[in-house]
Amino acid sequence: MTSRTAVDVRPITESEFADWQRALNVGFLREPGLDQDILDARRAQFTPGRSLGAFDAGRCVATFRSFAQELTVVGGATVPADAVTNVTVTATHRRRGLLTRMMAQDLTAAKERGDVVATLIAAEYPIYGRYGFGPATSATEWTVDVPRAGLDPRWAGPEDGGRIDLVDAEDVRKLGPELHERLRRGQPGAVSRDELWWRITTGAVRFHPTFHEPYYVVYRAADGRVEGMAAYTADDNWGDAKQPLNTARVKWLTGVTPAAERALWHFLCSIDWVVKVRSGWRAPDDLLPHFLPDPRAAAVTTHADWMWVRILDVVRALEARTYGAAGELVLEVTDRAGLAGGRFRLGASADGAGVCAPAAGSADLTLDVAELAALWLGDESAVRLAALGRVREERAGAARQADALLRTSRRPWCPDVF
Repeated sequence: MTSRTAVDVRPITESEFADWQRALNVGFLREPGLDQDILDARRAQFTPGRSLGAFDAGRCVATFRSFAQELTVVGGATVPADAVTNVTVTATHRRRGLLTRMMAQDLTAAKERGDVVATLIAAEYPIYGRYGFGPATSATEWTVDVPRAGLDPRWAGPEDGGRIDLVDAEDVRKLGPELHERLRRGQPGAVSRDELWWRITTGAVRFHPTFHEPYYVVYRAADGRVEGMAAYTADDNWGDAKQPLNTARVKWLTGVTPAAERALWHFLCSIDWVVKVRSGWRAPDDLLPHFLPDPRAAAVTTHADWMWVRILDVVRALEARTYGAAGELVLEVTDRAGLAGGRFRLGASADGAGVCAPAAGSADLTLDVAELAALWLGDESAVRLAALGRVREERAGAARQADALLRTSRRPWCPDVF
């Protein structure tokens, strides 16, 4: 067995990209090789210094990539984030500390760049807490039983003066970015999408040998402005009695108003031959079930943690967001990696603004940086974490006060997987 020190962990060069991609595919249990055109397309994501590999005797045996991202926080401000993805370790090299070494390199570089947080979508729950990440958002998927939903089967369009139109991929690339910007500016947990994201999602850049183009639909309000957009697919499934049993699967749906969301969901439930609609990953408090006369027709298919956050700068993170009440709290933040620990005084004013600075004196709450991340976007409860032994009250009532400051009326949501 090769010793840990003999495995070289470093940024890859462009000439090593094919070997790195092969290791990535192996780690994700995909077919190892790639056609040259697919490999060339994936090079569009290569940024010098942001793709790390572990090399044993010249062969890539672990992968790690990060890229620049903006994350929306409570109140609508954005912070620079280090988005982590493409993390694998080949089965032959497990338990040798390779992920720990790659993560340390990346997070150190991110802090030096001035990133406020790091983000990722965790394939496995137990891995990332030990690196200071905490689950900051969750996501829910519903399956709508269309015949049970109680919608008028004669529905032919929105009743609010708006309209639904099918569009093509080129229209999505033109209209989608501005619509997503409007959504993410008001949605804590949402992240930025660059031009490459839109080209990949519409098939202009193809990362897979087969790309099945979805249907694209937009909702225009009565004044003609695009307020919503969705991409969906449908299967071709018929029962023995020649009855349609088709399912529409939503790849993504963006609505910047409740009217837009309602119109898009009602459209999807009105498509001839469709008896079920799979919602795709939505916010856990999404309005979808309550757009239906019978909310029970929307059954939860999956609910799970989604985007994880790792705070790199406590002061900037806490000052970036707004708060639900006035108050003051002293936090003792532990961080085994030494990137963001310390004692901090958070003060929130009646207008929602927060001020944070290093503090002396006694703390009100003691918590790990991963637990602070779980609380930061407003989804988790300090009272719950205290009951679980993951937050320690140093002053009676401090956890309840933290909830009054930090929790939000609507839950954070990240519409993207990365």
